[in-house]
Amino acid sequence: MKISARADGGFSGLAESYELDTARLAVGPALEALLQRLDFFGAAPAAAFGAALGVDIPRWEITIDDGARRHTVALQEDGSCGEWQDLLAQLRQAA
Repeated sequence: MKISARADGGFSGLAESYELDTARLAVGPALEALLQRLDFFGAAPAAAFGAALGVDIPRWEITIDDGARRHTVALQEDGSCGEWQDLLAQLRQAA
């Protein structure tokens, strides 16, 4: 699987960007298992960004391409994204 993840926002305004291929990573099978648990390909394409949330909340766009399917999900890293936060942590560690 090819994983592309990009974030912007946050207090510092710094952007994060990751391009990963699970076939080339030792943690690839664990990432793929997490994506399956999250039902990534069945997830809503975009989370609504609340008007009350400011620019201090990082916003992510994650695209997964497994050869047969390509899907993009957008979310905010505001502490409420549960296992999705685990995905972000694993992406950061794998990069």
